[in-house]
Amino acid sequence: YGSLILAAQRRRRSMEDLVKMSPADGLITGIGTVNADKFGEEKARAMVLSYDFTVFAGTQGAMNHKKTDRVLKIAEDWKLPVVWFAEGGGGRPGDTDSPGVAGLDTPSFLKFAELSGLVPLVSIVSGRCFAGNAALVGCSDVIIATANSNIGMGGPAMIEGGGLGVYAPEEIGPIGVQTKNGVVDIAVEDEAEAVEAAKKYLSYFQGPLGDWEEEDQRLLRQAIPENRLRVYDIYKVIDLLADKGSVLELRRDFGIGIVTALVRIGGKPMGLIANNPKYLAGAIDAPAADKAARFMQLCEAFGLPVLSLCNTPGFMVGPDVEADAQVRRVSRMFVTAASLTVPFFTVVLRKGYGLGAQAMAGGSFHAPFFNISWPTGEFGGMGLEGAVRLGYKREMEAIEDLEEREAFFQKMVAKYYENGKAINMASFLEIDEVIDPMETRRWVMRGLASVPPRREAKPKHRPFIDTW
Repeated sequence: YGSLILAAQRRRRSMEDLVKMSPADGLITGIGTVNADKFGEEKARAMVLSYDFTVFAGTQGAMNHKKTDRVLKIAEDWKLPVVWFAEGGGGRPGDTDSPGVAGLDTPSFLKFAELSGLVPLVSIVSGRCFAGNAALVGCSDVIIATANSNIGMGGPAMIEGGGLGVYAPEEIGPIGVQTKNGVVDIAVEDEAEAVEAAKKYLSYFQGPLGDWEEEDQRLLRQAIPENRLRVYDIYKVIDLLADKGSVLELRRDFGIGIVTALVRIGGKPMGLIANNPKYLAGAIDAPAADKAARFMQLCEAFGLPVLSLCNTPGFMVGPDVEADAQVRRVSRMFVTAASLTVPFFTVVLRKGYGLGAQAMAGGSFHAPFFNISWPTGEFGGMGLEGAVRLGYKREMEAIEDLEEREAFFQKMVAKYYENGKAINMASFLEIDEVIDPMETRRWVMRGLASVPPRREAKPKHRPFIDTW
């Protein structure tokens, strides 16, 4: 599309110069297929755009905006996923042929944003990506960036022009910053790896796979220590549970208290959220809640069932977390889950305490299609130790001998633990079942087979995926 367009600079340059300097006005676009060998050509269709950094540093001129608007309309009309190679410096001040003053009436950003939730949007950044290019990247569902990438809402010239200092491009939004703050979803080494990551990401929205392998499910029985005070590796549990090689984690270095990943189980694509016991013992802080809520939006937009692996003592508390708007941000998990129409499955691996556990179960323990527990599950309105200290404060204060007080404390914790065991929870139907860990995959696969196709209700508003 538009391979013959030239930069809107005919008033200042000759046609000969423009042909040499601005082929396609620095934006290459076209329709192709991604993963057609696995899913067939119809499901593999995609619109691809790539800024050309050799043409005016990949900046956005009037004509390449016009081309952008044209192909984004085609993507909308024909429901084509969009993959955008976004290296470039933003708006181009040197164009002379377009009428107007500031060009703020360009619809490109609006048109790309309108695709959010309609089709998968993937941006790939290698090198420098500033200003308008970065604004488009920020509208994407997923941002894949290389080790040499720099992403920022303004480049060195804009920063210096605003009197904000002099910086080298490499100092602005490097990969180490943009992964920890959650801007970049997938960090890779180079463009070749970025392309493979984009292909894998798109595959989850292209359908099930008939060819898959599973790990030895008996290993799940040993994945969590019997000693409730010993930590375990949640990534090992996820790798054992999912089809071999099917896990694609998003935002690994941000909101690390919750893992968010696209996976396959029995060949079928799903979204997975899981508490990470190695960070805050699984307690949910604001960044983790933001991450989980946006991930649920992504799954809802494209019809992916959600599997939640719960092990949390609850929402994180204390003066420090409240300074980060904890109340509003963790509540996003409730509001988002309340709007889900995709199947939601919950498996409690160990701790299921308080509001945090409810949030990991879609808002209520009876919200999921099924809510089951491993034998290691333990439950309560709040953490056992905290419940004892709060509920038996006066009794403990009345015991003067410190050893006796500690013995009383441990006795009450043990009593609460016994009452909150998974089997007792199931006897009151607060959870649906207690299962052998090696049966988890079977439950998930049976659940997927048991739910009807998603009801395509007409939404009150156009669905979209929050940028954050």
